Amino acid sequence: MQLFYNPEIQETTKEIIFDKVESAHIVRVLRKKEDDILHITNGKGFLFDAKIVIANDKKCLANIIKTEPKPKPWNYYLHIAIAPTKNNDRIEWFLEKATEIGIDEITPIICDNSERRVVKNDRFEKIMQAAMKQSLKFTLPKLNEPLKFSEFINQKFDGKICIAHCEEQEKNLLKDIVKLNEKITILIGPEGDFSLNEIKKALAKNWIPISLGESRLRTETAALVAVNLVSFMNQ
Repeated sequence: MQLFYNPEIQETTKEIIFDKVESAHIVRVLRKKEDDILHITNGKGFLFDAKIVIANDKKCLANIIKTEPKPKPWNYYLHIAIAPTKNNDRIEWFLEKATEIGIDEITPIICDNSERRVVKNDRFEKIMQAAMKQSLKFTLPKLNEPLKFSEFINQKFDGKICIAHCEEQEKNLLKDIVKLNEKITILIGPEGDFSLNEIKKALAKNWIPISLGESRLRTETAALVAVNLVSFMNQ
């Protein structure tokens, strides 16, 4: 199945008009013709089958002939708050792989030791959309606007809240505290780790200190290990 993405489609939508870029891709590149069926998701847990009625490379029109709910295949709710890496390729790699595995929400956080403080969410959205389509997922993770660390931890959270850091202190192994079907938020710090002051603030707010294992991991690796552990423990 080749999956298209259009966030504007609703359950009651009857037809869809593709923009010039998408139309050219459908008609010129994919060589789709009238009466061919397109598979589209709105990223909100639905799959739409649409029949092409006008195969024009500038304005392709299709009628929706079937709407099918596609609930996400995981029962937990995972929110990763991650400090963007200095090398953009690394954080983009995480976004791609996390979307493929299964994640619900991502927040870029700016920390004391962050080397990258400007985040281009438009680029991140495109990475996640492509990963969703490639992996045949029908729910697009929510990508929040970047927040400073202190702003983020001062929010109200439902479920379990955890901070993964490298300082020597008593910590819980993430795999030992994950429970089935729960909501969990995990903080992942920058290349230089969270500052001592940030860790202290988080602990004062009752964030649970966690370890992802014995190895010292890169930011994007740590975040993906966390995603994979939560997914594995819910199987």
